[in-house]
Amino acid sequence: MIRRMNLLASMHDTLLRSGRRVLSAWGAWWQVLLIGAEIVVLSLSPSSYDEPEERQAIISHLYRASAPLLTWFLVLSALVSLVLIRIVVATALSYGLSQYALELLVRTLVLELIPLYAAMFVAVRYTMPESQRIRRLLADEHRSGVRRPRQLLLRVAMLPRALAGVFSVLLLAALSCFIALVLTYLNVYGFSPWALADYNRSVGSVFSPAVTLIFALKTVFFSLAVAFVPMAASAQRDAQGGYTRRSDITEFARLLSVILLLEVVSLMGNYY
Repeated sequence: MIRRMNLLASMHDTLLRSGRRVLSAWGAWWQVLLIGAEIVVLSLSPSSYDEPEERQAIISHLYRASAPLLTWFLVLSALVSLVLIRIVVATALSYGLSQYALELLVRTLVLELIPLYAAMFVAVRYTMPESQRIRRLLADEHRSGVRRPRQLLLRVAMLPRALAGVFSVLLLAALSCFIALVLTYLNVYGFSPWALADYNRSVGSVFSPAVTLIFALKTVFFSLAVAFVPMAASAQRDAQGGYTRRSDITEFARLLSVILLLEVVSLMGNYY
């Protein structure tokens, strides 16, 4: 009898902990959706750009999110693209499938890989560190007894950083795709300009209207995820009602799960 009661108590505690974890996870994702929607509304509102200080803050964050990352990211992207292009071209030639090398490169490198690692790069180098800065600011205000209005937090702290994250992902992905396409042409056709028409026709055959729409939507949603998920996590209170520092690994795993979900949806749209 005592053993049965202990077993029931253990099962009750296990179910209770599981329920609390589910509710906590649901609350965290609801916070992401809510703050993301509020930031989108603010970004579309002309009143968010009335004050010179607000416009200056947005411009400053746009610069900080893109200019310091631009050189290193493009160099890294060019090196990765060049290695992958050489591997694919050499493999296709060795199996007598050189006619498929160009389409394979465009589909794997431009459509899939570049938006993915552009989003990850901006998240690691800009939006996640900025979200930790916002959380430290909220923690300092909480300890000092200052309560910042939610609307002010969104407009002053989150909106400029979110817009900068979106802009940086789109900019880096666009420039990196252009560099990858140029490198692909040079590796497949060399420096001859006479194959440009065939190259444009081959690339254009890959970018059908449906593929182009899915590619554009995926890149935009990647940028929104990179901007919103860390920002929402920075404003979420802990169990004690404060703003203790969160694990970077945990926050990165949450963002990665969203990115991978979007990638799976885009793959289903392209190939099923």
